[in-house]
Amino acid sequence: MRRPVPPPDSVAAALLAARERGIDRLDAQCLLSAVLARPRSWLLAHEDEALDPEAARRYDALLTRRAAGEPLAYVLGEKEFFGLRLEVTPEVLIPRADTETLVEWALELLPCNVETAVADLGTGSGAIALALAARRPTARVTAVDASPDALEVAERNAGRLGLAVEWRLSDWFSALEGRRFALIVSNPPYIADGDCHLDALTHEPQRALTSGSDGLAAIRHIVASAANFLTAGGWLLIEHGYDQAEAVQALLGAAGFEHIATRHDLGGQPRCSGGRCRD
Repeated sequence: MRRPVPPPDSVAAALLAARERGIDRLDAQCLLSAVLARPRSWLLAHEDEALDPEAARRYDALLTRRAAGEPLAYVLGEKEFFGLRLEVTPEVLIPRADTETLVEWALELLPCNVETAVADLGTGSGAIALALAARRPTARVTAVDASPDALEVAERNAGRLGLAVEWRLSDWFSALEGRRFALIVSNPPYIADGDCHLDALTHEPQRALTSGSDGLAAIRHIVASAANFLTAGGWLLIEHGYDQAEAVQALLGAAGFEHIATRHDLGGQPRCSGGRCRD
């Protein structure tokens, strides 16, 4: 058990307390900024500023959660994605910078000032759908998720950002029967059951991470079904694991897609593959 220590009485003491508990300095600054409602730059210029006992207690509670391994985004309750500040809870995956590769590709395919139907499958926090709606206001974005709790988070994000997205409770395409889209995007679960990387992801919803013995079960379903929901010439873009590009390209080819390609993330890893539905 951690030995009781007096609460920090200054900004400098608060940051020192975090370091003594093994918490990264940047994380500590983000947590203290949230408690004090001040930017990080203010902390750097006011290290001698007094910290009132109530703020110190709230800060200590956040440090305890972070020290226990809870991701910073969940502790803060928010994460920035594609310039949007999104609420995140343990009901949704934390949006990651790698997924911005998918958004950038989608934006290249979406014309400006043209009404275009777009579907986001497995939306989670709504990150992809909201990023597209923000950059392409004339797009008609429909986002689906099988989790009611995740959809509640996504809807709150849309309301706070003032962005129009249609939200549907749906197991992939089940609530989209009879509809067609010019673009379908998805960041589905793609980690294999029992993968060693899951040990570092225990705080995130496992249903949004794993997909069968090879991690491809959800992707297989999406690729096999997508043509029934795409317009002629429409595109399907899917995020996948760094070692799955070849398999996903093969699935797209077997399903009759053309112009199949893969995009790499900021780290240079193959991260998204997609193809065009035949006319």
